[in-house]
Amino acid sequence: MQQHESTPSSRLLDLGQRYWLPVYKPRELVLDHGKGARVWDTEGRDYIDFGAGIAVNALGHQDPDLLAALTAQAHKLWHASNVFYTEPPLRLAEELVNASGFAERVFLCNSGAEANEAAIKLVRKWAAAQGRAADKRVIVTFRGSFHGRTLATVTATAQPKYQAGYEPLPGGFRYLDFNDAAALETAFTTGDIAAVMLEPVQGEGGVLPAAPGFLQRVRELCDAHGALLVLDEIQCGMGRTGTLFAHAHDHVKPDIVTLAKALGCGFPIGAMLAGPKVAEVMQYGAHGTTFGGNPMATAVARVALRKLGSTEVLANVARQADALRAGLARINDELQLFDEVRGRGLMIGSVLNAANKGKAGEILDQAAAHGLLLLQAGPDVLRFVPPLTISDEELAEGLKRLHAALGAFAQA
Repeated sequence: MQQHESTPSSRLLDLGQRYWLPVYKPRELVLDHGKGARVWDTEGRDYIDFGAGIAVNALGHQDPDLLAALTAQAHKLWHASNVFYTEPPLRLAEELVNASGFAERVFLCNSGAEANEAAIKLVRKWAAAQGRAADKRVIVTFRGSFHGRTLATVTATAQPKYQAGYEPLPGGFRYLDFNDAAALETAFTTGDIAAVMLEPVQGEGGVLPAAPGFLQRVRELCDAHGALLVLDEIQCGMGRTGTLFAHAHDHVKPDIVTLAKALGCGFPIGAMLAGPKVAEVMQYGAHGTTFGGNPMATAVARVALRKLGSTEVLANVARQADALRAGLARINDELQLFDEVRGRGLMIGSVLNAANKGKAGEILDQAAAHGLLLLQAGPDVLRFVPPLTISDEELAEGLKRLHAALGAFAQA
């Protein structure tokens, strides 16, 4: 076989600068391959992955069961569209319904934004079927949320920085402060709310969990006022918080749940789960997607769903979450960089103190220089979302590199 020299990373970085729409600002490195919670760049340098592709690679890199499912399906059928049935999406839909404990039907799509777009449309369709006028179909969302980048989901995202320049935005959304039950009670007095949409743990908003009892109160208010409860578990679901579905911590039963990210463990897929109130609202022609329910994506997602809900993986989440928090506490005792460490399971945010606010990006640069892939959740919060299967050795090495990176940052 003819051997080809690899392209220098500098050349690849030039391609990104020249040809990509400049809506991203990646670190100055080019990743090449991974195994478990480690990845290597094109220069051969290794990194511990504490970001997991933004909470996507929940089973790490090159999980053998995922590889086997993908390879087997690749030799059978790549795409058929929803004009015809194929087995993997049918099986996945059944398994999602059974795992959820509330859903009756599933809409499969390609991303979290599409899943949330479907949920928004389902809420509006349901409200219309109830005979509610267009101005009585308001969806409440919360400041600090993140629901996607389509025009409707970016409007649902109650963060002005994501909306600026895209006006006029669609109507029918109202923003409240997260965890403020009294404000929600007041909002319902207007009589025009069709749904409340929220993340059980806000991701982009700073890794902020719902306060104890808040989701239960939201459920009670939705029931009292004839509104739907929509839970966006795109980042916090699929085992990330220590339970397969994040809302299990709060003992609530939603009407709609959206999933993506870890559902495919790196293969693009999204899903909207519909409970009994809304399962029959959308009929033939009401919504659709060309690639949703792709047999390759769903073959992988079936394996991911089974493994992410397993006793072994969820036990590892609990154990490694404790170890990560303990490591962060030790580092902070020495360096005094964080005001707070918060989150659930292996979805953890370290809130930078007043002296370091706005410097999360600088810390990410230092982390990469020290062989650690890390994320931020806004300019003031470091976000830790490693693979849920991360080993003791990988976690310990990642903390060692984090300590070195934060030490270098503190001395800069």
